[in-house]
Amino acid sequence: MERAENAESGGCLQRDSTECKEYAGAQSAARPETGETEVREPKLLEKMLFRDNMNRAYKRVKANKGAPGVDGMTVEEALPWLKEHGKELTESIRSGKYKPQPVRRKEIPKPDGGVRKLGIPSVIDRIVQQAISQILAPIWEPIFSEGSYGYRPGRSAQDAILKIRGYVFDGYEWAVELDLSKYFDTLNHEKLLNLLRKEVTDERVIQLIKKFLKSGVMENGIRIATEEGSPQGGPLSPLLANIYLHEFDKEYEKRRVPVIRYADDIVLLCKSKRAAERLLESSTRYLEGKLKLKVNREKSRVTRITSREKFKFLGFAFRKYKEDVLIRVHPKSLKKAKAKLHELTRRNQGRNVRQVMEKQKLFMQGWLNYYGLADMKSTAEKLDQWLRRRYRMYIWKQWKKSRTKYHNLRKLGVPEKHARMTAGSRQSYWAASDFPAVKRAITEERLERAGYFNISKAYESIHEACILRTVAHTM
Repeated sequence: MERAENAESGGCLQRDSTECKEYAGAQSAARPETGETEVREPKLLEKMLFRDNMNRAYKRVKANKGAPGVDGMTVEEALPWLKEHGKELTESIRSGKYKPQPVRRKEIPKPDGGVRKLGIPSVIDRIVQQAISQILAPIWEPIFSEGSYGYRPGRSAQDAILKIRGYVFDGYEWAVELDLSKYFDTLNHEKLLNLLRKEVTDERVIQLIKKFLKSGVMENGIRIATEEGSPQGGPLSPLLANIYLHEFDKEYEKRRVPVIRYADDIVLLCKSKRAAERLLESSTRYLEGKLKLKVNREKSRVTRITSREKFKFLGFAFRKYKEDVLIRVHPKSLKKAKAKLHELTRRNQGRNVRQVMEKQKLFMQGWLNYYGLADMKSTAEKLDQWLRRRYRMYIWKQWKKSRTKYHNLRKLGVPEKHARMTAGSRQSYWAASDFPAVKRAITEERLERAGYFNISKAYESIHEACILRTVAHTM
């Protein structure tokens, strides 16, 4: 950062060019007895402050964008600040004087009630956290459990679902679903730091992480100390969350219990209901006693995986069909998606229908990319039918006057008699959207030419790609 204009193009985010050269790669020193050069691995804090690592951290934070922290600095304002204060920043980290700012508290409503508390660090703190995460991840990734899927490179929620499906084929039809109450807010700091020390030998990095954990939160202009937890919202929190539950993963692997975990969503698999009930008790004791976490006993339960209405993991469900195990979208997830589509296509928003279609397309593309693994051909077709009718209703309302409706129906090929009768109808917009004349005028082809996103066609191509991945997953 001695020349912060280089921050985006590979410039130094450490001290000056002399120091960049000093730390660029492994350090070396002469062996006194031979005079030969001995390569010494730099300490972890120096690795964190390497030019390339800090630049990658800055670029990642910039790409992620995000809201300002308590200081109000935006991502766009970070680079000018780094140009002026970059050297001071890295020097304060190196000397141990760096003090993170409190995180800005933001509450996000949960679908099932309650709120999720997010903590938004300042942009500069996010850059430092990202730099730490980039040096810790390669240390922990090789030792993380095979059943851990959340916030890990090359792993996804879909991979976790495929793994469960494989276990069901092997006879593991019973699941212990564990729900942790406010997991990110209840991590025990002392326990977490001691877990970090098992693999991180540079105490300076440990103390830097401790400062982030203890930085506090700002609510209504008042700083509140944080004695536990790692607020969601910072780049470091997902990695710390995985490290904290790593002991749980390994403990139950030793007991030969299949564990599938995505962040704090945990499923333990069994071959019988009785074994699952015993496992629910023992795992609850372990989480609350050993890891000092709080298990929500009302939501934690034993379920049969192929009971579609009951078992729910990451929005998916399972159902047995003959000799196969089908992956389905859980009814609650489908209901939530339909409610979102209903909101996006409400007829009183006063927008051009093409703009509405574009917003619906963006939502459904993301939804299908996530749920495209599931078997839902008929569901996709039903969604298409329902949405097309909603768009006909939307257009019918925009035509407003009976005269406009009549002229538009005639232009679109509806016979004069039917156009006059339909235009004069006083039935509701929803009822009118199913009239033969309206369907003849506003056809599927015309809707697609206007920009309608065909869910069934998109699902088929996405699902086919998922099937190929499934085959590769099982090989």
